[in-house]
Amino acid sequence: MKPFLDSTDVAHEGDELRQRMARDGYLFVRGAVPAEVLEEMRLSWLELLRDAGCVDASAPLDEGLADLSGFRVEPADDYMNVLVELYRKPTFQAIQHHPDLVGLVERMVGETVLPHPRVIARYIFPEKTEFTTPPHQDWIPIQGTAETYTVWIPFADMPLPMGGLQICAGSHKNGIYKFRPALGAGGLEISDELPDNWCYNPLQQGDVILFHSLTVHKGMPCTGKRLRLSMDARYQGISQPVSPGSLEPHCREIASWEQLYADWPDDTKPYRYYWKKYDLKLNEYDTSYHVLRDDLAFEMAEAGDVRAYSTLQRIVARDKDENKRGRAELLMKQLCPTN
Repeated sequence: MKPFLDSTDVAHEGDELRQRMARDGYLFVRGAVPAEVLEEMRLSWLELLRDAGCVDASAPLDEGLADLSGFRVEPADDYMNVLVELYRKPTFQAIQHHPDLVGLVERMVGETVLPHPRVIARYIFPEKTEFTTPPHQDWIPIQGTAETYTVWIPFADMPLPMGGLQICAGSHKNGIYKFRPALGAGGLEISDELPDNWCYNPLQQGDVILFHSLTVHKGMPCTGKRLRLSMDARYQGISQPVSPGSLEPHCREIASWEQLYADWPDDTKPYRYYWKKYDLKLNEYDTSYHVLRDDLAFEMAEAGDVRAYSTLQRIVARDKDENKRGRAELLMKQLCPTN
């Protein structure tokens, strides 16, 4: 496995950044976000996780040691409730608007960018390696425009035992790959054969990986004793169409923007409803991908395939069809991989 191509030395050269993104489908930049900004937010996040029973309360908070008795995965309510409290914090929402980060993306894109309001935080437990995020593309949940870019931001140093993110360089050139339900964040994995062009190296706090919505990527197992904290911030050129769902909060089933913003002070106004100042082009979301995903999940679950579990969770949490939710709930009880 090759290390990431380091683009730190060309981070102010828009043409070179665009060429590398077009060729490789990703950029790796060191120190793109001030480490002190992430550290302050990391400790605040760990406090929420400790209160929720996910962090070992007998150890120093800054160590972020996991309490495995509090294990949970998205989109279970107990997992999402922690994120609601995190998303209420203007200091968290402000990270994706940091001028160093926005400037980097704008130089690469070549125009003003829209940071997607739907920023996604993730906390990953160690040892539960069956829930490691499998190879997938971000296009299916994002849509709008393929020219959307995810910035993956770890909140602490990412040595090998903490895992991190792998990128399949050049994989964005092959369109949308076939997929099937899987355990882990997103609940999907690519079923097509992939090129053996994986890149990875440990990251330090403040480093980021920026990648195209069609670039195949996957998580690495989180081992050791610590929780892994990261966020996905997404950006696109302001001239490009956006899916309406990208303007909603990640926790939209349980909290609205009005609820998240309720206690924000006056000086946070630039981060509230900021997207409404633009005349955005909206593209309706193509639900056919999720229809296929759900049909496959039912088929797999009825055959006893535990990989369908994460998709069934999403159906129970988010689908409007009561009968479909009930069917998924029954199948979840039969599979039960978290016990």
